Amino acid sequence: MSQDNPLLQHFEYPPFSKIKNEHFKPAIEQALKDARKDITTIAEQSAEPTFKNTLEALEFAGDQLGKVTRIFFNLNSAETNPEIQKTAQEVSPLLSEFSNDLLLNEKLFARIKSIYNQKSELDLNDEQERLLDKVYKNFTRNGANLEKEKQAQLRDIDKQLSQLSLQFGENVLAETNAFELHIEDEKELDGVPESVKDSAQALAKEKEVSGYILTLDFPTYLPVMKFAKNRSLREKMLKGIGAKAFKDNEYNNTENVLKIVKLRYERAQLLGFETHADFVLQERMAKTPENVMSFLNEILTKAKPAAIKEFDELKSFAEKTDQITDFQKWDQAYYSEKLKQEKFDLNEDELKEYFELNNVIDGLFKVAHKLYQVNFKKNKTIDVYHEDVLVFDVTDDNGKFLATFYADFHPRAGKRDGAWMTTYKDQYVKDGKEERPQVSIVCNFTKPSAKQPSLLTFMEVTTLFHEFGHALHAMLANTVYPSLSGASVYWDFVELPSQLMENWCYEHEALELFAKHYKTEEVIPQELIEKIRKSSNFMEGLQTIRQVSFGQLDMSWHNLNPSKITDVKAHENKAFKETSLLPDIPTNCMSTAFGHIFQGGYSAGYYSYKWAEVLDADAFELFKEKGIFDSETAQKFKENVLQQGGTKDPMELYKNFRGQEPNPDALLRRAGLLENKK
Repeated sequence: MSQDNPLLQHFEYPPFSKIKNEHFKPAIEQALKDARKDITTIAEQSAEPTFKNTLEALEFAGDQLGKVTRIFFNLNSAETNPEIQKTAQEVSPLLSEFSNDLLLNEKLFARIKSIYNQKSELDLNDEQERLLDKVYKNFTRNGANLEKEKQAQLRDIDKQLSQLSLQFGENVLAETNAFELHIEDEKELDGVPESVKDSAQALAKEKEVSGYILTLDFPTYLPVMKFAKNRSLREKMLKGIGAKAFKDNEYNNTENVLKIVKLRYERAQLLGFETHADFVLQERMAKTPENVMSFLNEILTKAKPAAIKEFDELKSFAEKTDQITDFQKWDQAYYSEKLKQEKFDLNEDELKEYFELNNVIDGLFKVAHKLYQVNFKKNKTIDVYHEDVLVFDVTDDNGKFLATFYADFHPRAGKRDGAWMTTYKDQYVKDGKEERPQVSIVCNFTKPSAKQPSLLTFMEVTTLFHEFGHALHAMLANTVYPSLSGASVYWDFVELPSQLMENWCYEHEALELFAKHYKTEEVIPQELIEKIRKSSNFMEGLQTIRQVSFGQLDMSWHNLNPSKITDVKAHENKAFKETSLLPDIPTNCMSTAFGHIFQGGYSAGYYSYKWAEVLDADAFELFKEKGIFDSETAQKFKENVLQQGGTKDPMELYKNFRGQEPNPDALLRRAGLLENKK
C-alpha cells in the first residue's frame, strides 16, 4: 500500500527512520510508473513544441523517482546490507530500462529536435541554451538517432552494464569486509599508533577473540603501512588490499572488468565513436583521447626524473637504516615516513594531536565563512540514517537559508571505502520558487575511542577539505535547472572546487583557526606549520607518477578495442610499464578493485584529477598573490565557478574568474618540479 510507504509520501527531507528495506523496491516501481506518465504527457501533447512545454517540463518530470533513487543509492554506498544490495541488483535493470525508454522515445526526441533546430530563432538565455544543448546531446549520445535494431542492442548493453557495475562494487566491499588479520602478540604491532591498536583491540573484543584484529579500512591500513616496524605485517596488509577481488573465489572481478570494457567499447561503436574514451571525452574539457595522453605524458616526462631520484634515495635510506636490500612495495610508505621524519622532524602522531575532528570541522566552517560568508548551525531535528551522521543548516550573513549539510565521518561494515560528496536534492528554481539543496559528504576517519577523540592525520584533514569543496559547489549553487546545478559540470572540471580547498590546509592563516592541541588547546606552533609546508612536496615526483599511472591504466582500458584482452593482470602490467619502479606482486591487481573507473563515473576520466590540479594550482596562485582570504578573489570564484554550475562552458567560467586560461606550469611549480617563479 503506497500510503504505508514513507518513500511515496511527500517529504522535504529523507525520512530515514521510517524507511525499511522492503519499502525501496515498491517505491521505485511506483515512482517509475509516475515518471513514465509524466514523460508520456510531455511527448504526446498536441501543443507545438516549446522550450517551456518540452525542455522545462522534462527537467522536472519524475521528481519523486529522483528523490527515492538518490536516497536508495546513497544508502547503498554509506549504509548498505544484503537486502539493499539484492534490491539494487533488482531495480538497476528497471532504472536502466526507464532511462533507455526515455532517451529512445521517438515522439519526445522529435519535439526536442524541433526546438534544437530552431534555437537560433528562439530568445533563449545562456542557461536555457545550455540546457537545450545538454538534453539534445544526451539523447543523441544515447542512441536517439539509431535504427530500431541498434537501439535494442544499446538497451541490452546498458542493462548489462548497470548490473555488472553493481556486482563489481559489491565484490570489492565483500572482500574488504572479509579481510581480518588476527594478531595475538602486541609486539607484532610495534610502531603502530596507539589509536589504531585500541580500535583493533576493540574489534577483537567485539568478535570475542583475544588480541587485535586489523582490517583494510583506511584509518587502520594506512597507519600500519606507514608505522609498523614489522615488515611481515606490512607485507600481509599490502597483499591483502592488493588482492581484493582478484582471488580465486566468488568475489573475483576479472571477468567483470573484461565484460565491462568490452560492453563499453561496443556501446561507443554503436554510437559512431571509435572507442569508449572518444565517446566520454567529447563532453569533457580535454575533448579527445590524444589530448589526455599528451597531457599525461607531458607530466610524466617532467616528473619521472624526480621520481627516480626520490626512489633511489628511498632505497638507499632503507638499506642504510635497516639493511633492506630487496626493497618492496610494502616498504615504500614505511621508509617514506621515516625519511620524512628524519628530513623534516615531522611526526605524524604528534601532528594528529592538533587535528581533533570537531576542531577541524569548526575550522573548515570558519575558512568557508571568511571566503564565502556562509554559516553552519547544527540541526538535531532532521532525520539521519545512522547515529554518526551530523546535520547542519547553512545560511549566509544575511540569514538567508542556503542548504542542509549532512556529514558522515566514520567507517563501518555497511560503508564503502574512501570519501565522497553526494546530494539528496539539488538547488533549482521552479514556478518562481527557489529550492535549496541537501548535500552530504561521507568519509572514513578514525572513530573516537575510550582513550582519545577522533584525531585526523594531515592527509585526512586534506580529504575533509577536499570533499567540503565539492559540497560548497553544491551548497552555493545559484541556477534555475537542477541538471545544471552545483557539481553537474564536465567531469574534468568537477574537481576544481574540491582540490582548490585543500590549499588552505597548508596556510598558517587558516591553520591557526582550528589546529589546536586536543588536550592543551595550544595553537599549532609555527615551526610545525613550516614543517608541513616544507614536507608538502616530499616524494612529489613519486606521487605524481603514481597518479599518472592510474590515469594511463584507465585510458589503457578505454582507449582501444579491448576484444583481444584476455588477461587482466598482464594488461595492467603492460599499462604500468613506464611508471612502475618496484617489483610486481603476482597476487595483486589494481583493476579488479578500481572502483573509480568500474563502479564510479571516472571511466576514461581518471586523468581529470591531475587536470583539475592544474586548474587549482593556477587558481590558488591568484589567492596567494592577493591574499588567501582576499574577499574580491573569493567573490569572483564564488560568482564565476561555485554558483554557476554547468550553465556555461568550464573554460569560459574559469577565464571569467582568472582572466586567462590555466597555466600547466603552476602545478609543476607547486609540486617543486619546476623552479618556483613566474
